[in-house]
Amino acid sequence: MTTPDPFAVMRSRGYVALLILAAVVGVPVSALAYGFLKLVDVLQNWVFVDVPDAIGDPMWWPVVPLTVAGVLVAATIRYLPGKGGHSPADGFKAGAAPPTAAELPGVAIAATATLALGVVLGPEAPLIALGGGAAFLIVRLAKPNAPERVGNVVGASGSFAAISTLLGSPLLGAFLLMEATGLAGAMLEVVLLPGLLAAGVGSLVFLGLDSWTGWGTFALSIPDLPDFDRPNLAEFGWALVIGVAGAFASVAIHRLALFLRPRVEPRMLLLMPVIGLLTAGLAIGYEQLTDHEATDVLFSGQSGLGPLVTGASGYTVGALLLLMVCKGLAYGAALSSFRGGPVFPALYLGGAGGIALSHLPGLPLVAGVAMGVGAMSAGMLKLPMTSVLLATLLLASDGVAVMPLVIVAVVVSYVITVRLTPSPDTVPEEPAPH
Repeated sequence: MTTPDPFAVMRSRGYVALLILAAVVGVPVSALAYGFLKLVDVLQNWVFVDVPDAIGDPMWWPVVPLTVAGVLVAATIRYLPGKGGHSPADGFKAGAAPPTAAELPGVAIAATATLALGVVLGPEAPLIALGGGAAFLIVRLAKPNAPERVGNVVGASGSFAAISTLLGSPLLGAFLLMEATGLAGAMLEVVLLPGLLAAGVGSLVFLGLDSWTGWGTFALSIPDLPDFDRPNLAEFGWALVIGVAGAFASVAIHRLALFLRPRVEPRMLLLMPVIGLLTAGLAIGYEQLTDHEATDVLFSGQSGLGPLVTGASGYTVGALLLLMVCKGLAYGAALSSFRGGPVFPALYLGGAGGIALSHLPGLPLVAGVAMGVGAMSAGMLKLPMTSVLLATLLLASDGVAVMPLVIVAVVVSYVITVRLTPSPDTVPEEPAPH
């Protein structure tokens, strides 16, 4: 077989038509992603703020939504086509065939119940699936006879547009999907350009929606951090320590998920509500022992990491360690059976660990947070380049100065995680739900 000439492909009339189609599809997909994220935000506030306030803010309230989440997600996986999307215990996945029209409702319902009702998973994996599935469906409706490869490329473009809505950057979204799918070689640009174009158009769409609705946009950065000048030798030593700690923490969480999955999924209608109940118990226990909000333990941490870092002076080391234990256990349990993404809980746990370690000599807060975020991201996602970029962008103006430390922590974490991760042949397969 001969590899197609990428420049010949790009010069063809069909490729120009494909770019136009990707740009057009980026508009509704980005609007859909924006609306989905806003719906989740509204539901979270209603479930965890409005309703508790109306009934006197009882301590036990998290038990209700998290148990309901277990029932809804289990029923969706059990009875709707597509099993609600892929199991997050298998890691961050991209590049697979987009969901079919019949599978999209199950993905949307499982993701909405997971995210809105407090389960410790993020929105990135569902957004990729929903964006890709919606784009593929649009192509099929507009041009039923389109070749399958065209539908797949446009579906990938929809995933680019959707994830860029969440991350606030077309470049970061493209980088994440490029590393996750292993895109490389001569045909990289052929596949990447439609996705970048869809993501760029999508960015304009959600900026316009922000201007029109006033709902805000989604930006991956923490404002108002103290200045970080340059790394020193002691901080490079801390990078080694944090890289090792991030790797072992990531492996422990992942092994918890893989241990629970074959035990939970055959009896998911019974056991997933139990996981929700245990998650609520962890959150309530943390709140009672620390006087911090139970919501620190719940959710993905997407919107909670910034307040955690900027309010770090209000947390004792003991509170931070308890937060990491409770959220880490809830995260591992959620990975075993619920539906969502692994990115933001990893970032949150890494940030909390970096804050805790910054109480020790020789480690500034900004450096600790950056290295913790990078190390946990590399360990959980196994995407080292994306992990460096995530940590760098998260730290905004300090990101460039702290990048050398992040790179060391990420490389150490990634290498150790790979060495500690069992061969795929030894990992139990995901059982079919029944």
